Amino acid sequence: MENVLGLVALACGLIVGLGAIGASIGIALMGGKFLESSARQPELMNDLQTKMFILAGLIDAAFLIGVAIALLFAFANPFTL
Repeated sequence: MENVLGLVALACGLIVGLGAIGASIGIALMGGKFLESSARQPELMNDLQTKMFILAGLIDAAFLIGVAIALLFAFANPFTL
């Protein structure tokens, strides 16, 4: 039983950690591309900014879903019988 709980804790840490790294890299790449495109065509900056914020919300939503799954495993563990 302790082995299962230890592995679940390790899995929760991996889910949250890798999700945070992925979301951070994704938002950083998207922000860099936004700055490049707004420097090339400043007249499209408002439209690009709107789309960038929508995509940033979707990237963060994917990370928060991973956090919710990790919390599910941590507190309502389906693997313990």
